[in-house]
Amino acid sequence: MTSADSLPEALRGISALDNGRSILLVTGPPAAGKSTVTRMLAETLNRSALLDGDFVARLVVNGYVWPLGEPADEAARQVALCNQNLCDLARNIATAGITPVIDWIVPDREQFDVFTSALGGLGLCTVVLAPDPAVCVERNLQRDERERFDFDDHAGLLARMGDAFGDDALWVDSTHLSAEETVDRIMGELGE
Repeated sequence: MTSADSLPEALRGISALDNGRSILLVTGPPAAGKSTVTRMLAETLNRSALLDGDFVARLVVNGYVWPLGEPADEAARQVALCNQNLCDLARNIATAGITPVIDWIVPDREQFDVFTSALGGLGLCTVVLAPDPAVCVERNLQRDERERFDFDDHAGLLARMGDAFGDDALWVDSTHLSAEETVDRIMGELGE
């Protein structure tokens, strides 16, 4: 990151995450709080854009297959397309001086490498929301039935993410944190 003293006067006092100087990728298991936290992060920054991976994936209308759906080869092809589209959008937005905040489940190193290869040189900051798996299950059950995500391997997914990201991400155990506290923690860790 650039030191605060070397920044132009107009950018001093602005978060190091702001004005397209970084790209935030927020991931975690279903019902970890990604949608709420990414919306609040985007609202915290002066110039930001929220890139919802679920929305981008569902740009495919006829023939859409969800990431764990069948046929598996088509699901994988559409996930790869969504990953590439998110990277392209994030690059374009960051180049325009606006900070992209990406909300998307990135479950493994192969997919993470897509983001690091495409966006690593643009200040990619990855955050893994990692609440206790039981909290994710409970949050999912509290959702409107139409918004529930049928998934029962939160612990396994978090373990795979641990192998995939390791120290290349900020891990936030948000089990006992409100969304506001989670955002404050992320901004405190990454925004200086």
